[in-house]
Amino acid sequence: MIDLSHMTTETRNKNTMGLSKMTSLEIVSQMNREDANVPKAIKEVLPQIAEVVDWCVAGLSKGGRIIYMGAGTSGRLGVLDAAECPPTFGVSPNMVVGLIAGGEKAFIKAIEGAEDSVELGKQDLIDHNLTNNDVVIGIAASGRTPYVIGGLQYANSIGCNTASISCNVGSEIGKIAKKRIEVVVGPEVLTGSTRLKAGTAQKLILNMISTASMVGIGKCYENLMVDVMQTNEKLKVRAQNILMEVTGIEREMAKKVLEQADGHVKTAIVMVLTNSNKDEAVALLNKAEGHISRALDIK
Repeated sequence: MIDLSHMTTETRNKNTMGLSKMTSLEIVSQMNREDANVPKAIKEVLPQIAEVVDWCVAGLSKGGRIIYMGAGTSGRLGVLDAAECPPTFGVSPNMVVGLIAGGEKAFIKAIEGAEDSVELGKQDLIDHNLTNNDVVIGIAASGRTPYVIGGLQYANSIGCNTASISCNVGSEIGKIAKKRIEVVVGPEVLTGSTRLKAGTAQKLILNMISTASMVGIGKCYENLMVDVMQTNEKLKVRAQNILMEVTGIEREMAKKVLEQADGHVKTAIVMVLTNSNKDEAVALLNKAEGHISRALDIK
């Protein structure tokens, strides 16, 4: 039998012992008070998060990937973060990958027993042609999910940088990963329901890892998402607004330059700021490894 009694994520919250008798306002107020503790807990592990970001930047710069692994809520959060990177940063769907125990169908409906397979974690990475340039990040609120353990062990065996994100100190996945992020948010409002504070903590940390990593490889300029994909009308206007904000040109000119740049905002910015044509701007960006500020310095 699995012993969960020592896990903070499984203990009862003394502040919510009367949860079943609370009014709706009392419940959501208590949840709000508990949620306020999450950023405080994350603050304690910021140095570890930053180290993982540095690994990711280095790996991505060599053609590697960020690969999240998890089961249940943890897996879904990894898949969600990965899915949001292509439209936000204009990257390939293969650059940030979310793996969930049981496969894509498990995102909507739980696949019983999938998370208990160490071998499945290993096999999913083999199927994704893992290389030592990839960074594998195992996510498990409990810190003991066999699927994640199997993935981390295999990733270690081929020389990957590996990290773990859990909400218990001394987690099993933390002992396996080369860098452990253990953010202790305390017992849940509803005992053992780690989709609550633990899930919130994991989401915030994944936001940090993916966003900071993309900034590190040049996917933003100042604080603007200059590689945004123009996949709908809102994003087309956003692209125009970004170009206008950075360069000071008017909207009609922004539309014209973006058309000349084949819709690539970053290229359009360099074209305007360096008075270059498309080919010259692309060449500058290539020399600068995609960083606008470096491209401007080169010019």
